Amino acid sequence: MALSATLKNNLLLNATTGYKINSSHHVIFWLVYFLFNFLRWGSYYEDYFYSFKSNLLGFPIHMTLSYFTIYVLIPIFIYKRKYTFFILSLIAAIFVMVIVKYELTYFLISNNVWPEGPEETTSLNVNYIVVMMLGELYVISFVTAIKITIDWMRERQLAATLAASQLETELRFLRSQISPHFFFNTLNNIYSLSLEKSENTPDTILKLSDLMRYLLYETKEKRQSLAKEIKFINNYLDLERIRYNHKLNLSFKITGNPKGKKIAPMLLIHFIENGFKHGANKNIGMVSIKIDLKIDEDFLYFSMSNTLPQKDLKNNIPNAGGIGIENVEKRLKLGYGAQDYDLKIFEEDGEYKVFLKLKLL
Repeated sequence: MALSATLKNNLLLNATTGYKINSSHHVIFWLVYFLFNFLRWGSYYEDYFYSFKSNLLGFPIHMTLSYFTIYVLIPIFIYKRKYTFFILSLIAAIFVMVIVKYELTYFLISNNVWPEGPEETTSLNVNYIVVMMLGELYVISFVTAIKITIDWMRERQLAATLAASQLETELRFLRSQISPHFFFNTLNNIYSLSLEKSENTPDTILKLSDLMRYLLYETKEKRQSLAKEIKFINNYLDLERIRYNHKLNLSFKITGNPKGKKIAPMLLIHFIENGFKHGANKNIGMVSIKIDLKIDEDFLYFSMSNTLPQKDLKNNIPNAGGIGIENVEKRLKLGYGAQDYDLKIFEEDGEYKVFLKLKLL
C-alpha cells in the first residue's frame, strides 16, 4: 500500500503547483515515441511489420526500465547520495532487461536478434549486449531528463507560491499593527464622556465602530481606496481630538481628488499615530500636529510634522519612530518598487517630520 501511494504521488504532481501530469500524458508520450521509432526503423529495415513487432516487444522493456529508474532507483539512491549503488543497480537492471529482450526477440520475432548490427546475430555476444545496453540507457536518460525538468519547474513554482504566501502574510501582519493603546485610551475617553453625559458620546462610539470595522473587514486587499483610507484617518483624528481636547492644535489638509486612486491600506496611519505617541502623548503643554495630503496625478505627497517633547530634544533621539515606523518602511519595501516611493524622516527645529512620495494605482 505504501509503495502504491508513493507511485501515485510521483505520477500525479501536486495540482496546486500548476504542473500536473496524469496517466493520459504518459500514454500520449509513449505512443508518440513508439510511432517515431516504428517509422524510423521501418524505413531503415524497409519492413514496417518487423519494425512494429520489434518495437511492440521493446517498448514494455523501455517503459519498465524508465519507471523503475525514476520512481525507485533515484528516490532510493540518488536522493540519499548513494551514487555508486545507483550506478551498479542501474547497470544490473539494464543488463537483465537486455537478456530478457534477447530471449523474447529470438523466440517470438526472429533468430537474427540484431538485424541492424554489423553481421547476423543469433546468439548473445558482447557487442550486442553493450549496444543494447547503451540504447536502453539513452531512453532512460531521455525520460529521466523530462522528469527532472518537470520536478524542477514544480519546485520552482511551489517555492514562488510559498514566497508569495509568506509575503502576503507578513504584509497583513504589518498593516495590522496599529497600537492597541489607542483603543484602550479611546474606550477610557468614551467612559469619561458617558459619566459626564456628554452629547459627544454616541458620535465617539460610532467613529470607533467605523474605525474597527475598517480594520477588520476592509484592509485585507493589497490596495485600498484612497478615499476610504482618508475617511479612516479622519475618524482616527476625530477620536484623538476628543482625547486631547484643548491641548491639541491639529491641522489636516487634503489637496487634490482621491477618487479612483488606491493605496496600501493602513500605511499612513502609522506615521500619524507615531506623531501622537511621541508628540502629544509626551507633552504637557500645547502640541502642534500638521498633516498634509496632496494628490497629484499618479502620486501622493504626504507630509507631517509634530512638536517633540523637551526630554526627547535633550536626549537627541535620532529616530523617534520606533517599531511602527520600521513596519511602514518594511511594508514599502515589500509592497512597492524602489522607484515607486521616497521616504524621508528627520528631526528639525524641535519637530519630527515625515515626507513620503508614493505612487498610486
